[in-house]
Amino acid sequence: MLILVCNVGSTSLKYKMFRMPEETVLAEARTERVGRKDAIFSYTNAKTGWSVKCENQDIPDYASGIRLFLDVLLNSEGKVLDDLAQLDAVGFKTVLAKGYYGVHDLTDEVMDAMKEYVNVAPAHNPPYLQAIGVFRNLLPGKRMVGCFETAFHQTIPLSRKLYALPYEWYEKYGIQRFGYHGASHSYIADQISQEAGSTYKLISCHLGGSGSICAIENGCSVDTSFGFSLQTGIPHANRSGDMDAYIIPYLLQQGMPMEEILFGMDKKGGLLGISGVSNDLREIQQAADEGNQRALLAVDAYCNAILKYIGAFYAELGGLDYLVFTGGIGENSSVVRANICSALAHLGIAFDAEKNKQGKGRFSISKEDSRVKVYVIPANEELGIARSVFRKMQ
Repeated sequence: MLILVCNVGSTSLKYKMFRMPEETVLAEARTERVGRKDAIFSYTNAKTGWSVKCENQDIPDYASGIRLFLDVLLNSEGKVLDDLAQLDAVGFKTVLAKGYYGVHDLTDEVMDAMKEYVNVAPAHNPPYLQAIGVFRNLLPGKRMVGCFETAFHQTIPLSRKLYALPYEWYEKYGIQRFGYHGASHSYIADQISQEAGSTYKLISCHLGGSGSICAIENGCSVDTSFGFSLQTGIPHANRSGDMDAYIIPYLLQQGMPMEEILFGMDKKGGLLGISGVSNDLREIQQAADEGNQRALLAVDAYCNAILKYIGAFYAELGGLDYLVFTGGIGENSSVVRANICSALAHLGIAFDAEKNKQGKGRFSISKEDSRVKVYVIPANEELGIARSVFRKMQ
């Protein structure tokens, strides 16, 4: 079975073509800066190694980006398919749809449900709706499957999902903690299950431009730092994360327009907001190393927020067997990992500073005698989606 996975960002498109159930990657590609004339497109035939990278491409919209990918997939030296009819399905890392929280065929009804939550996920749902629409037009009759980011978190007990608000708001409007990054946390759970079997306690830290912490028991999500929207939890690159809801009416009373408040929370907050330097932790860390106090403050605040969630989830789990770092920051920032792990000795973590500095790919950063095993595991959300689509089609 051939499954194409499409991961849509606010200005990017990522693809991986899998042969299932072998889980063989046949091709992968990435388009960056969609909507600009300096877009970047890269493609690799995983079997032959043939690759191409094109810069300064005029890719005004998702339709153009998708057509470029399909053209290379079919017609280049690195082609993988002779005809699009060979595809069995296209899977998407969709985010949120009202009333649909698992893995679903992307029917008109499901698409309408995604539109219902455009205001809850404004940076994610509109791009996905556009990209799915393009694939439906280009591949009429081909099966489209959405693997919603909320799916993995359906096992969280209701007592941990509910906000302390009028219960009628949950019944009428569905106000609850949904949780996101399900594809990533589910993949980490699968990886740990291969080592630990069916019984274990795990905290997964997906740290990147968007970040979340997830408590996992025996392969199932039991709590997560994300809430109703993606504007919650730990600080993100641009988004504030957790904040007091009454800041909003206070700023309104001070004369600040709602649009400016939301822009500050969503685009000018997070690591960028505190540091004033960048939304990229690499640049913030460099500035901190050079003595920039606000940059140092941003790193400290970021690590402290992660520590708080780890501590809370340790208490809920009643102990811990594994701590895992994944995502762009989790995989690449030895400083963040060191700051967090060195503060967790009381939880049974014996941190190995040398392993932490030198490791690449999947590696351990805990000592041999550490009661809690600590790993860095590269994210592979696309494989998790391919597995979900394959199961859906059985």
